[in-house]
Amino acid sequence: MAKKTNAMRILESAKIPYETSSYDDDGEHVLERGAAEALAAKLGISPDCVYKTIVMRTETKEVVVFCQSAVHEINLKKARQACGAKEVSPVKPDELLALTGYVRGGCSPLGMRKKYRTFIDQSLTSHEKVYVSAGVRGCQLILKPEDLLKATGATLVDLVLE
Repeated sequence: MAKKTNAMRILESAKIPYETSSYDDDGEHVLERGAAEALAAKLGISPDCVYKTIVMRTETKEVVVFCQSAVHEINLKKARQACGAKEVSPVKPDELLALTGYVRGGCSPLGMRKKYRTFIDQSLTSHEKVYVSAGVRGCQLILKPEDLLKATGATLVDLVLE
């Protein structure tokens, strides 16, 4: 098992059961479209149940967090509606560590440096278990959707780009 991360500590302190699954992050892991699908292939699981964490900033500079299934792109219009913003755009990769405490490719929706409003795509509830980053590249948390919602305090919304 990987070294304990903030995300793991939060789950343990809330007495939320979870498992971990590690994979070899060989440095060839390209952090672009398709990265989560590649991760699912390494773990031998369906990419439908892998949720990527996307950190964005609104026009008022509010930082908001979205979790979306790896098989879908986020619909920016729906993301704006969910958080009540006129504009949202991804934070720059070089800002991610300072804002969240996590690096790109290892960003968990749990245990960020500050508590940001979090929105998770409603497809989450169609799975028995889901995978999210444990807070480091090479390790995923496996937990029940309702436990992820409880731990993050997230709002379920439709984020799918159709």
